[in-house]
Amino acid sequence: MLGKIVTVTVDRPLGSYHPDYPDLYYPVNYGYIKGTVAGDGEEIDAYVLGIDTPVSELRGRVVAIIHRKNDTEDKLVVAPDNVKLTEKEILDRTFFQERYFDIEIII
Repeated sequence: MLGKIVTVTVDRPLGSYHPDYPDLYYPVNYGYIKGTVAGDGEEIDAYVLGIDTPVSELRGRVVAIIHRKNDTEDKLVVAPDNVKLTEKEILDRTFFQERYFDIEIII
């Protein structure tokens, strides 16, 4: 999926909280890609980076894959075409959730 253009349906917009874990705040937009299947049997999840306002959908490029070594699913990082992100920027922006996993960022 790396480098592909995808549409992310955002079900946890920037500024929202996880529906099952009310202490988990989303400082970025987060959602899924319709018509895909991840290791957990659900649609592939994606962080939307490079947008600083809540959105309901974004068409962008997969700029990285967060491989969770100790989980059944990986996460995608999607950004508008004109946004360039470093590995450190991705780690910093997804740390709120990825800190619970042993991850590798593939760019």
